[in-house]
Amino acid sequence: MISARAIYREILDNDETYRLYCSVAAKGEAQGAWENRRIAALTRDDALRLKILRHGEDEEKHGRLFQALLRKRALVACEVPFEVDYTMRLERQGIGLSHERLHRDEPLRDEEILRYLVHSRVTEQRAHEEIERQRKLFADHPELGRAVRVIAEDELNHLSYAHEEIARLCARGYRDRVRAMLREYALAEIATYRDVSLGVMARMAEALGWSRAKRAVLWFGIHAIYAIERLWSWRRMVTIEPPVRPGALAPRAARAHPPAATV
Repeated sequence: MISARAIYREILDNDETYRLYCSVAAKGEAQGAWENRRIAALTRDDALRLKILRHGEDEEKHGRLFQALLRKRALVACEVPFEVDYTMRLERQGIGLSHERLHRDEPLRDEEILRYLVHSRVTEQRAHEEIERQRKLFADHPELGRAVRVIAEDELNHLSYAHEEIARLCARGYRDRVRAMLREYALAEIATYRDVSLGVMARMAEALGWSRAKRAVLWFGIHAIYAIERLWSWRRMVTIEPPVRPGALAPRAARAHPPAATV
């Protein structure tokens, strides 16, 4: 029987596949850190800017954790091919804000802030689900366990923050635009996730010498997940819910002393 735990074990026990796994994760986190720093620099809303900076700091920390995991095995990060570069593939489709735009020293317009926050809502849903799956499998893993636990806590904060900011935009009159953009971004994300998963699977299969039958089962599984998401479960990415952790990315002093509830 092919299980997620067994597949991950194979990947983590082989230096070549472990190196690719950590390299892909580290690059995505480093890119996210840079993007958040640039978005914060171009954001006029002081309160939002501080939250974006905090988000970027978390992403930078995650990148350092994956780099440390590589060093622990005396490995160095490898080049990440475009086929398995989740963040760059999304950018190529026009999801979120492009690097070309972020290099321009012009304050972001409301529409651009909207694009950033919708992008965050959709991709943080995926990040939260992925790291929760890994935490269930490897919370006690001697190498990966601590990093997975730390990142899982942060990703729940990020998802809560995304819900909170999207709700604020809706309250400001952007509800119809937000809903339309959420749907567009969610459908693009699930296709990108499928394609990246296929690319990663192909490279892992080659390195680990998986049989044609095993590759076929995994290929079918990836396409089955995509079909389910495309038909129905993409809707989880477009809901606008109260955050699990209100004020998750607010300055620490503000979270330590929340305002009194009003009646």
